[in-house]
Amino acid sequence: MNIKGKIINDPVYGFIKFPEKELLQIINHPWFQRLRNIKQMGMAQLVYPGAVHTRFHHSLGACHLMGKALDELRAKGLDISREEYLSARIAILLHDIGHAPFSHALEHTLIEGVSHEEISKLIMQQLNHEMGGLLTDAINIFNSSYPKQYLHQLVSSQLDVDRMDYLNRDSFYTGVSEGVIGYDRILQMLTVNDGALMVEEKGVHSVEKFIIARRLMYWQVYLHKTVLSAEILLINILKRAKELAEQGKELFATPALRFFLYNKYDADSFANNGDLLKLYCELDDNDIMTSIKVWQAHDDKILSMLCRMMSQRKLYKVILSTSPLEEQYKSLKESTVSQKNIREADIDYYVSMGVASNNTYNINDEKIQIAMKNGNVLDISEIDNPVVNQALSKPVHKNYLCYTNEVI
Repeated sequence: MNIKGKIINDPVYGFIKFPEKELLQIINHPWFQRLRNIKQMGMAQLVYPGAVHTRFHHSLGACHLMGKALDELRAKGLDISREEYLSARIAILLHDIGHAPFSHALEHTLIEGVSHEEISKLIMQQLNHEMGGLLTDAINIFNSSYPKQYLHQLVSSQLDVDRMDYLNRDSFYTGVSEGVIGYDRILQMLTVNDGALMVEEKGVHSVEKFIIARRLMYWQVYLHKTVLSAEILLINILKRAKELAEQGKELFATPALRFFLYNKYDADSFANNGDLLKLYCELDDNDIMTSIKVWQAHDDKILSMLCRMMSQRKLYKVILSTSPLEEQYKSLKESTVSQKNIREADIDYYVSMGVASNNTYNINDEKIQIAMKNGNVLDISEIDNPVVNQALSKPVHKNYLCYTNEVI
């Protein structure tokens, strides 16, 4: 089949090119097209109305940035073959293909104990089988088993093109300017030293802004208390639906959603059953939202209440604090049980507590290394007058308390 290259008009980068017929073959696959119906930012559109972009947008954008990064490294003398260039682009194009509906919000809800990265690997392996081994090197790059480690670092590290795209894109669609980063400057400053991806010294400040932007976006957008509230509500809806399904109660659902509500599978059985993978790839946001719309009228009072809360945007109230919230949780729990005559076993649907955390830069993880002009290599936190210091490197934890005043 002769497939010509394409130019796509992206609102963030302008016209982006996909000249490789192999990439277009993957993009046109139904499993990749499914990403059009999975929101990049979960339930964030309930706070930021413009945040309705999808994993499809993000995957194309990250693939575009990968091409720009590889072009820059080639210009600096690195030997990157056409096959390696293509495989790295495929790896980043497919890095999110295993996401569940609403992205991270339902990560372990429909299928417990299996991450989207694991499912992405399984999908890539199946596509590789269908496409006669086209994805073999891409899978090795994705798995960090390809000899050129810097290719994997561009796909997954603390300074990868995945993060560069989602920070820039999510900032664009939410209107939160704190997330804007100088991605073009960072890409131009990339270099490779002893097989590892690094940034030239003159790009230090752009990298520092990138790290700070990520922290600001987490607390202002990704872990915004109302976004957190909506995602916990969504998780509780699916949790209740699965409980009812286990009890044999009848629930409206699309065929794919029904299958995962009424059946349980562990990671091993999921990995060894191709039919499960096909069913999973039929799931998207539409399955969930259609069911929630119908479940508003379900006989189960808890499920119908939760679904009405979601449909009418009457979300959980949230208290977010660095101080312990156990006493407030205990008090709310007791008053809710007594006033609303709720069973102790069902209280988590009304009052719940947890911890939200953000690790801006993990100094114990794969570090962002700076190639200094004098030949030394330093971690970003070790340069003179570092902005990314020990304090910024420590994870921030905030306790949250969710509760509802809805009466069933």
